[in-house]
Amino acid sequence: MLDDTLKAQLAAYLERVTQPFEITASLSDSDNSNEMLALLQTITSLRSDKITLNTDGHDARKPSFTLRRAGSETSLRFAGSPLGHEFTSLVLALLWTGGHPPKVEADVIEQIKDLDGDFNFEVYMSLSCHNCPDVVQALSLMAIFNPKVKTTVIEGGAFQEEVTRREIMAVPMVFLNGEVFGSGRMTVEEIVAKLDTGAALRDAAKLSAKEAYDVLIIGGGPAGAAAAVYAARKGIRTGVVAERFGGQTNDTLAIENYISVLETDGPKFAMALEAHARAYDVDIMNLQRVDKLIPADQSGGLIEVTLANGGTLKSKTVIISTGARWRNVNVPGEAAYRNKGVAYCPHCDGPLFKGKRVAVIGGGNSGVEAAIDLAGLVAHVTLVEFAEQLKADAVLVNKLKSLPNVEIHTNAQTTEITGLDTNGQDSGKVTGLRYKDRATGDEHHVALEGVFVQIGLVPNTEWLKGTLALSQHGEVIVDAKGATNLPGVFAAGDVTTVPYKQIVIAAGDGAKAALSAFDHLMRHG
Repeated sequence: MLDDTLKAQLAAYLERVTQPFEITASLSDSDNSNEMLALLQTITSLRSDKITLNTDGHDARKPSFTLRRAGSETSLRFAGSPLGHEFTSLVLALLWTGGHPPKVEADVIEQIKDLDGDFNFEVYMSLSCHNCPDVVQALSLMAIFNPKVKTTVIEGGAFQEEVTRREIMAVPMVFLNGEVFGSGRMTVEEIVAKLDTGAALRDAAKLSAKEAYDVLIIGGGPAGAAAAVYAARKGIRTGVVAERFGGQTNDTLAIENYISVLETDGPKFAMALEAHARAYDVDIMNLQRVDKLIPADQSGGLIEVTLANGGTLKSKTVIISTGARWRNVNVPGEAAYRNKGVAYCPHCDGPLFKGKRVAVIGGGNSGVEAAIDLAGLVAHVTLVEFAEQLKADAVLVNKLKSLPNVEIHTNAQTTEITGLDTNGQDSGKVTGLRYKDRATGDEHHVALEGVFVQIGLVPNTEWLKGTLALSQHGEVIVDAKGATNLPGVFAAGDVTTVPYKQIVIAAGDGAKAALSAFDHLMRHG
């Protein structure tokens, strides 16, 4: 199962295990169980002095295994073999169970330990999902450090009947005590904050007490990270407040066009962005959403930024780099069936639709690439494009047209995502898609189980309306130096009117905005 290179790497990691623990496996005669047994035997053979294997488990989910340190009451279970993107999650779970300290802030660990209640988490993931490891690792960590937290990690492909019964159509999907807790990427800080109801008030007080910054950057994507590095290198007090450091790169599978980096994946790239910023004296305030910008002439000399939790930050200059998000198609059924057949990440959720019929809305590069990827997994793909022809690169269009299980409809307007069953009742999940032929006006209905929306981006500027000058598309209007219409306020990246929304362009604009902010400080004090 593991080649010699992986075994050597795993053996090196397991040398860090300092406390003995037991792996208890619940197995059957299936191929999946035999695969899991081989994996567990390999693990124990590499560190037999600290890790023991017991195959007498009686869990209802087979195959599965638990990790439990000697003398502890922790409950962490993996149902299905955590390979693919989840192999790192397995390695970390082994190390943490074996006493190796996690790279998590000490106050977060204390928050986890202080959680009081009964928390029974079930997280469904797929081995091809690049969003899942963050959630799996967060809930694994919580189970290891707090015996009141029980976590079961379930590989959807190994438990397809369970996935179907619980109508799981997007991963990661998290249940707490049998009820839906959340879906999509979540960090350990986000999960703990959701459970610790007093955390927001404590954060607000702590943030409001901070000194004023020379440069405060709002947003932690490529533009924000570059701005932070360039500002900090000037020796000025620099802060970054962000909902999620790395921004939309966290949701990108492959990055192959960032100059000097031949190939990487989005989550790894996002981690590198944060690590680079942290290498300098940058105050990073993550998991914080900004609600309001108050210009200097209204606040008494400093620009003020109000946060959703009630906290306030002050700065001499501000750089806005809040990026953009996936655009919704805004038709009936989209919101109602989100994560019930409506999805936005084909790499994450595509495996859940294996053998089923799906649609892709959007004929640009992202839509056509999604359709090509899905065609290798699902029974049939229907691509719906509003324009008269596909807008993707010719090589992608030619590849799409060569696939036998793909049907293309151009000049087609999506009008509804439906969820009615054969009896005309709401099934609670996607059952079809309606579109109108824009040339003839005829309405059509396609029966299917999933819809992937791939129609571009919308800038995150709702909180700036009435404060900054915005374009008709909601983008922040900037000049050649990244300056906005407000003195001391700059903007960079996908949130602005700069054309071509690319990582490399956003990073360059972030550096430019930081240099412009520094120049403003030098000239205006």
